[in-house]
Amino acid sequence: MKITIFNGSPRAERGNTHFMVTEFAKGAQEAGAEVENIFLAGKEIKPCNACYACWMETPGECTTQDDMEGLFQKVISSDVLGFATPLYVDNVSGLMKNFMDRLIPLADPHFARDENGESRHPRKYDKPNQIIVISSCGFPEQSHFQVLRVLFRRMARNFSAKLAAEIYRGGGGILQSHDPSFQPYLESYKQLLQTAGKEVVLNSNLSEDTMAQLEKPLIPMPNFVDEYRKRANKMFDERLAKLDR
Repeated sequence: MKITIFNGSPRAERGNTHFMVTEFAKGAQEAGAEVENIFLAGKEIKPCNACYACWMETPGECTTQDDMEGLFQKVISSDVLGFATPLYVDNVSGLMKNFMDRLIPLADPHFARDENGESRHPRKYDKPNQIIVISSCGFPEQSHFQVLRVLFRRMARNFSAKLAAEIYRGGGGILQSHDPSFQPYLESYKQLLQTAGKEVVLNSNLSEDTMAQLEKPLIPMPNFVDEYRKRANKMFDERLAKLDR
């Protein structure tokens, strides 16, 4: 199984999203998958200009000259397509949105019905067969991922692919914390992400228990959200105070 994960974080290797992708990939690789992690921040991806040349003039090929030409091949050669993105304004990052828009050449322009009778464009290629999404958010609540939960169900529908895993992490600011009191919980979360990677490879989905565990707060305390807000606001106050000196 070949898994290609496209990371839309502008922070690339320094991002909290990469923390999650790294651990997921470890589990997937242990289960026998080939995993490639591609940072969109290191690619030139221009916005789609809606010229429709990829449908009507050069079918399947985008006429815009940039790094997407090579990325198309990465997508259609993968069994599992991964979208990894921080949550920005309740949605994917700008880098990720540009990448998603530019995937239009992979679809046929004709209209077809899906299994529910709703219109969509047929796919041109047999792969990818599965989609996964990995996302981190600075706010502590899981409720902030409402838009992504709908968006990637629709993306899977558009690709005629199975949505094999959704991994969302509120309170992402803790992921790379050096606070000693957090380390046991972060180690447990790493193991959970690795389990998720293994399950996608072996079962093409996540178990109900794994999904439930992934939705729990990183730190199991009754007042986690309030405590997280307090710590975050203290950090911002300290940084802003330095500017006033």
